[in-house]
Amino acid sequence: MQKITTFLMYREKCLEAVEFYMSIFKNSRIVSTMRGPDGKPAGATVEIEGQTFHVYDGGDHFSFSQGMSLMVYADTQEEIDRLYGSLSEGGEQLPCGWLTDKYGVSWQITPPQLMEMITDPDREKADRATNAMLQMKKIILADLQTAFDGV
Repeated sequence: MQKITTFLMYREKCLEAVEFYMSIFKNSRIVSTMRGPDGKPAGATVEIEGQTFHVYDGGDHFSFSQGMSLMVYADTQEEIDRLYGSLSEGGEQLPCGWLTDKYGVSWQITPPQLMEMITDPDREKADRATNAMLQMKKIILADLQTAFDGV
């Protein structure tokens, strides 16, 4: 069992959100579901890419904020394109690989190469990569590498 588990409280439609995420992340499954006092489905425990999440419908006083996001490492441009496009469908595409899905959850689609570049000990290279990232919505690996290399 994970020591720390993400708990997502939706206003409503948490199970619809889970189905949406499961259509995008093939390595996912519903572990269990729960019903509310009215007997209707109200929540679930799910595994997505090896991580456990608890999701529940909590009503109108719950909302999500960009101050908390789910970072997904994407190794290739194809994976970045697929995840950024799929998760942002019906939501909002934001700068630097961030997006908000149609349920209000914030995500970051991040290639590991980006993290390596912006933390590179050569500050000039790192700054060029950071500046390039700041100009992007979806991360474009080739453009990031060009900036990092100073080409």
